[in-house]
Amino acid sequence: MAKLTGMVSTLSRRSLLGGAAAVAASGLLAACGRGGSAASGSGAWSFTDDTGATVELDARPTTIAGLNDAIASLWNYGITPVGSFGQTGLADDVNFKGKDLSKVTELGTTHGEINLEKLANLAPDLILTHAYPVDSSGKLDPSKPLFGFKDLQQQKLVGEIAPIVALAMKGSAAAVVDRTVEFAKSIGVTDQKLKGPREDYEAARTRLENAAKSGLSVMAVAAYQGDGIYIAKAKDDPALRSYTELGVKYPDPGGSEYFWQQVSWENIADHPVDVVLYSLRAMSGEDMLKQPTFAATPAAKAGQVFPWEFSSMDYVAQARTLDNLAENLESSRKVT
Repeated sequence: MAKLTGMVSTLSRRSLLGGAAAVAASGLLAACGRGGSAASGSGAWSFTDDTGATVELDARPTTIAGLNDAIASLWNYGITPVGSFGQTGLADDVNFKGKDLSKVTELGTTHGEINLEKLANLAPDLILTHAYPVDSSGKLDPSKPLFGFKDLQQQKLVGEIAPIVALAMKGSAAAVVDRTVEFAKSIGVTDQKLKGPREDYEAARTRLENAAKSGLSVMAVAAYQGDGIYIAKAKDDPALRSYTELGVKYPDPGGSEYFWQQVSWENIADHPVDVVLYSLRAMSGEDMLKQPTFAATPAAKAGQVFPWEFSSMDYVAQARTLDNLAENLESSRKVT
């Protein structure tokens, strides 16, 4: 039997746009859990997540399902998840490239889609997901569903199958990576397993820090044909914030809204930068360049428009993304 105490979360339409997005987050309901094999001693396991909820199990969880963005990290640390749900199918998610997808049951491929019957048949010990703040303060809203769930009713039904653990996507990615490591170690990932990936991650951070010394300005966006361009705010996106901590120059797009500043195609010229990163979960860079006003911007004219992928919060994925960004900055030049 699992005991769970805590709160409950929320989601904004724009949470589907880019790296991580404007959503609200967090909390849960009491739920029954299924035991795994004990690792040592009595085998009892507990974890207090970022909503303040504590899950207690008779044994360490070994069968885990959850949000693509979260379970990708476990897989990178050697723990293969049994089920997934999220904004995209696994085949379209860069975080699962090279993985044997036949080992995971897709429970849903769009936000809020979760096949409860399939989930129940998997008999997971635990569900892992994320919680997003409602504003720049990092506040989690206890009255809204956690990220990945369409509403509280769906979240409740999932929680009746297995207890839910939520890790908060707030602050800097560096802190979220550390928190994810903490969870991974609680379910059996060893320091030896983490050693190599941690070294690669630190090396990638150093490389980006050196690349950032060029002083190039960067802007990450999610673009839509009818809606225009949503410019992400570095202070609100964990990954972007971590880049600025390493010295990447990221101009504040302005506006009072959380996470995004929306601008029309006609007004994108008011935000000139040296490098543009486009969300893989929105309009492609190629299609953006078909818009005359965007094509006339300094970054576009210089061919310095690169993918912006949401990378899971672990050493492996973050090292890859940091290296890719560093490489793109190294190959770019000042054009503003």
